Amino acid sequence: MDNNTSFSYTYSAKEQEEIRRIREKYAAPTKEETGLERLRRMDESATKGAAVVSLIVGIAGALILGIGMCCTMVWGDKLFIPGIIIGLAGIAGVSVAYPLYTRMVKKKRAELAPEIMRITDELMK
Repeated sequence: MDNNTSFSYTYSAKEQEEIRRIREKYAAPTKEETGLERLRRMDESATKGAAVVSLIVGIAGALILGIGMCCTMVWGDKLFIPGIIIGLAGIAGVSVAYPLYTRMVKKKRAELAPEIMRITDELMK
């Protein structure tokens, strides 16, 4: 009688962790947000919007500067002066990106300050 019944099992911690992470993305939220999680989310929101806007302004300014450089170097005989003007507008755009970021972050932090202080007071007790 041939009794070749065997059981084979392989366990991979990496695979199980990946499966767990994917499952968490699709599972319905079961727990309420804790104070610390809310604090982290609010702190992150203070800089995220400002970063997006300043990146858009900075990249647009760099592209405009590049157009101005093209005008002066490639089509210099006809568009030299307009190229310089366009390039200066691009430099202005790049130059205003960081001050715009700092101003937006400062404004958003001032908006969030009362709620952040309330949450931190609760957490520190």
